[in-house]
Amino acid sequence: MSCRVPGSGPYRAIARGGPQDEYGPEGTRVVHVGSLPVGGPEPVVIAGPCAVESREQTVEIAHAVRAAGADMLRGGAFKPRTSPHDFQGLGREGLEILAEAREQTGLPIVTEVLDVRDVALVAEYADMLQIGARNMQHFPLLTEAGRTGLPILLKRHWAATLDEWLGAAEYIAVEGNLDIVLCERGIRSFTQGTYNRSTLDVNIVPAVKRLTFLPVLVDPSHATGDDELVPSAALAGCAAGAHGLIIEVIAEDTDPTTPLCDGYQSIRPSVLERIIDDVRPGGASWHALRPSGSGG
Repeated sequence: MSCRVPGSGPYRAIARGGPQDEYGPEGTRVVHVGSLPVGGPEPVVIAGPCAVESREQTVEIAHAVRAAGADMLRGGAFKPRTSPHDFQGLGREGLEILAEAREQTGLPIVTEVLDVRDVALVAEYADMLQIGARNMQHFPLLTEAGRTGLPILLKRHWAATLDEWLGAAEYIAVEGNLDIVLCERGIRSFTQGTYNRSTLDVNIVPAVKRLTFLPVLVDPSHATGDDELVPSAALAGCAAGAHGLIIEVIAEDTDPTTPLCDGYQSIRPSVLERIIDDVRPGGASWHALRPSGSGG
C-alpha cells in the first residue's frame, strides 16, 4: 500500500515508516488523556452512559464505573440521532454534568462534538473530543477538532474502508495533532439485525497496527447492540490486539427500556467489572488475549 512508502501516500503523517514515525515497527504512540496513557501495554477501559440524561443518572454511573475499574468516563452531551424527533442531548448542561462527574470521581471525560460551531464549547469541558461514526468524514470538523490540541477519539464509520478511516485521521494529524485514538465500532453487513447491530471487524485491529502508530480501541456496545453479547465482543477486540475498550453502561438497577438512548446495548457495572478483570494483567483471560508480537 502507498502508505508504506515514507513521506508519501494519502496518510503520510500517521503512517509507519513515515517522517513522523518515532515508534518502530511494533511500537504505538502513547496518547495521554490527562494523566491516563492510551496505547501502552495495559488496555484502557472507557465506560459510561450513552447519553447524559440527568445529573443523578450520570454521577451515579460515573461512580459505578470508577468502582468497577474503568479509566475514563464517556457520555454524550450532544447526540446525533437517526430521527430528529429522538432525544438530542442536553448540550451545555450535559457538559457541565460531565465536568461535575469528573470532579467527583477523578475520571477524565470523552464526549462527542457534532458541529464545527461547538468545538470550542466542548473543548472547554472535555479531556478528549470524540468524532463519531456519522461524522468520520466531516472534514471541517476534523480540522477544527485537530486544532484544539486535545486528544481525539475517531470512530470508524460503519461503511468506511481502512483507507477512508486513516484518511480521516490524517485530517487531524496535518493540523499538528498526533494525539489520535482510533475506534472500531462495527460495520454494516448482511447479518444486521439478526444477532447483532453491526459486525465487529476484528480483522481491522491488527491491520491498523501494521499501517499506523496510532492506538486503536474497540466499541463492543455499538457493534453488538445487545448487552449479553458485549462481554464476548470486548474479549474478541482485546484478543485482536486493541489497546482498550469503550463501553456503554447503565446503573445496576436500571430497566433497559427506560434510558432515552441505547439502553439494550448498555451493560451493568457488575458486568463491566468482570470484563475489566478479564482483560487486565493478571486477569483470567490476560495471557490468552495478548497476541504474540503485539508490542505496544
